[in-house]
Amino acid sequence: MKILTHKLTVTTALVSTLMFAAVTAHAQPQAEVLHYWTSGGEAKAVQALKEDFEANGGKWIDAPVAGGGGDAQAAVLRSRVLSGNPPAAVQIKGPNIHEWAATGALGDLNAVGAAEGWDNVLPPLLQDIVKYDGKYVAVPVNIHRVDWIWANPEVLAKVDAEPPRTWDEFNAIADKLLAAGITPLAHGGQPWQDATIFETVALGLGGAEFFNKAFVEKDPETLKSDTMKKVFDQMRKMRGYVDADFPGRDWNLATGMVMRGEAAMQIMGDWAKGEFVAAGKKPGVDFLCLSTPSNGGYILNSDSFAMFKVTSADDNAGQELLARLILGEKFQETFNLYKGSIPARMGVATDKFDECAVKSMIDLQASSESGELVGSVAHEIAAAGAIRGAVLDVVTEHFNSDMTSEAAVERLAEAIELAE
Repeated sequence: MKILTHKLTVTTALVSTLMFAAVTAHAQPQAEVLHYWTSGGEAKAVQALKEDFEANGGKWIDAPVAGGGGDAQAAVLRSRVLSGNPPAAVQIKGPNIHEWAATGALGDLNAVGAAEGWDNVLPPLLQDIVKYDGKYVAVPVNIHRVDWIWANPEVLAKVDAEPPRTWDEFNAIADKLLAAGITPLAHGGQPWQDATIFETVALGLGGAEFFNKAFVEKDPETLKSDTMKKVFDQMRKMRGYVDADFPGRDWNLATGMVMRGEAAMQIMGDWAKGEFVAAGKKPGVDFLCLSTPSNGGYILNSDSFAMFKVTSADDNAGQELLARLILGEKFQETFNLYKGSIPARMGVATDKFDECAVKSMIDLQASSESGELVGSVAHEIAAAGAIRGAVLDVVTEHFNSDMTSEAAVERLAEAIELAE
């Protein structure tokens, strides 16, 4: 009976694939692609996808929207959908995928996902992000790791410091640097940057289970726990390790401080690596990439393309081709070498990636298998926009005031409850 059931399942999947192929066999694949990758390595990365798509017979209609970290694009998307003219493919991420899927606006990518074996090559956490009601509605392009320390080895050597393995060691090194007149932590005083540090501390002190109970399950007891108080205690220490000119500084300017030796370390996602590489710096020589202190955790940020419901056979064929190419090994390698991230697809060859990316790939695999892979709050993967906003508001207020840790945990729990 099990064998028969398996055969029927395989046959059904095959028939579905053949039927889809029959419908699209005479269609000219095309896709209007709405995205906000408009500069630097991002523009090169999306150009690589365009070239791959066209090389496979597709017609690419580029629809870039610059600015706002995606906010401007989101406004364009809402307008297009409301007018009944959605783009075929849209760069989108995290809970926003589920929100659009819940409205019925997204197409079903299960046929291509089954044919390409996506269940076998995507981390379970990432599958949860791009599936809705058990069906693929989006395809992930990459994985950015958030919990990185970028360090200047020459500056650390001035105080005979080794890379920190715990937050206590981080504090001890930072205190030595302060005593030597060196800024320990390059930071930009923007809410999302404050929250980036906050979530790395939360994972490091509490672990993945604590992280998920607090920010995914939104458990009040966890949010008010002694562990969360310790997280805010550590954030108070971090506030003392930044320079006086940090308010409003962009993240890439903070990276430049580390590059020039004006600060020892920065806590930032692996997009910071692009700044070092663009300046001709080499990992392991001119800068160090260290995971923030934790017991094997990993904070994931990921970009995806969602396929919106369209009626044209050409558009449907284009969506199928685009989805297949995006998770193919060739494109996953090419795109992420440009972007500075790592492949969303596990098992891609590592020989062309630098040592930071290879470490990220190894740690991703290990954390996925151990259950210690978590989605970023600061970068809107683990929680929807309202919850993220509540966390950012409290974290930033605490970081820029004399608010106690006890008051901060109460405020955090209240803000998240109100945001639900």
